[in-house]
Amino acid sequence: MASYTVEEFELSQKHEDILGKRALLLQQMEAHYEQQRAKRKQQFLMCQAAKQRNAQILKDLENVEKNLQTRQLLHPNIISLETRYWASVERNLPEWEQYLLGKGQPPLSESEKKLKQQRLKTAQQDPSPAQCRGKPPRPKP
Repeated sequence: MASYTVEEFELSQKHEDILGKRALLLQQMEAHYEQQRAKRKQQFLMCQAAKQRNAQILKDLENVEKNLQTRQLLHPNIISLETRYWASVERNLPEWEQYLLGKGQPPLSESEKKLKQQRLKTAQQDPSPAQCRGKPPRPKP
């Protein structure tokens, strides 16, 4: 009979250990459940905010589209100027292409070419003091 009491005591101890582990696991599960609940709530709030932002963006896009459709057409003179401007750009693009690509100097306009030629002519006819390599003139007393 004494052996039963020792076994019962050991079983009782094991039972107590199992109940303690069970209580600990239940607490951990509850904490994990609360974390999951908080995480889901946060995701739900973020989802709602994203839906509101998307709805606002769609509304703005619809307004822009409506404004573009109801926008008045430009005056024919403005359209003509715009067309001539882009034609001019297309005509002059080959001259400017190397400069725009960063591989050369900008092309000179006709007036700049004439000014450069005039400067060369005047420089050849009458050399400036900077081009003369003599001594500077003496100061007057």
